Amino acid sequence: MTSKTDSPPSYEDALHHPKSGNYPYQSQHGAPLPPPPSYSPSPSMSLGSHGYWGQGGVYPQASMYPGPGFSPSGMPIPTLSAGLPASNLGDMEDYFSTQWESTSIRHAFIRKVYLILTVQLLVTFSVVAVFTFVDPVKLFVIKYPGIYWASFVVYFLVYCILICCKEPRRRFPWNLVLLGVFTLALSYMAGTISSYYETKAVCLAMGITAIVCIAVTIFCFQTKVDFTSCGGFLCIAAVLLMIIGIVTAIVLSFKYVPWLHMLYAAIGAIVYTLFLVYNTQLLIGNRELAISPEEYVYGALSLYVDIVHIFLFILQVSGAATE
Repeated sequence: MTSKTDSPPSYEDALHHPKSGNYPYQSQHGAPLPPPPSYSPSPSMSLGSHGYWGQGGVYPQASMYPGPGFSPSGMPIPTLSAGLPASNLGDMEDYFSTQWESTSIRHAFIRKVYLILTVQLLVTFSVVAVFTFVDPVKLFVIKYPGIYWASFVVYFLVYCILICCKEPRRRFPWNLVLLGVFTLALSYMAGTISSYYETKAVCLAMGITAIVCIAVTIFCFQTKVDFTSCGGFLCIAAVLLMIIGIVTAIVLSFKYVPWLHMLYAAIGAIVYTLFLVYNTQLLIGNRELAISPEEYVYGALSLYVDIVHIFLFILQVSGAATE
């Protein structure tokens, strides 16, 4: 047990009145020692050039962490492009600009195709209306069926020329001229076929065709299912449809069977509806296969042929039903 006089002096007493005892902060020669250093956020005090305070530990510089909730002033804020060289940043910008340009080109291509298709359908259904509602024209076609076969020959020849010459001409739009001739030929053929049916059946076929085309277009723009990979299946379906048509024509030439005629027409309408889905997705361009934006004539031609054939097959079904 020690007395009060033997207890160590306080810090103030040891600082201002040093004694000869071996107490802390007292040198052997009686010179007072400096007070113990206190922590200062300034890097110029108590920190060496390497950030050490004596040998006790390592402390960060005060400028690196100004306070909670703030980013260090000496450290960069990370971004999406951080760590990428300048060449990669340029490639990323080129990629996004290319994607934007390709999308705008595809949208312009789709608008051009549907504009041409609208003109074609207006011409076709105008000709069909003339052959349906004007009785002298209807009777003239029925009296001279050779005109129908002539229009079929022109339609087939122009169709083959357009398929072989899909690239647009720069000096003169010969493909558009051929497309106009083809539209008139197919319109005349559709009109001659419509003249053999009643007005009610023709109007019903037009309405059903319009509903089917609108539904298919909305479906193709909304669905994620890729029908462009089903080209082989559609080719097989087209061959089967041709064989069924030949067999049906032979059977119906001996005896007309209404249900057989309606069955063949229904199968044909379904097959060409699938072709319409396929060609529409080729036009959109976000699938496995796509049409080049330069082939707008071919895109309009494929959709136009599908829609007219759907109309003709539905016309056979509605005509047989009304009879």
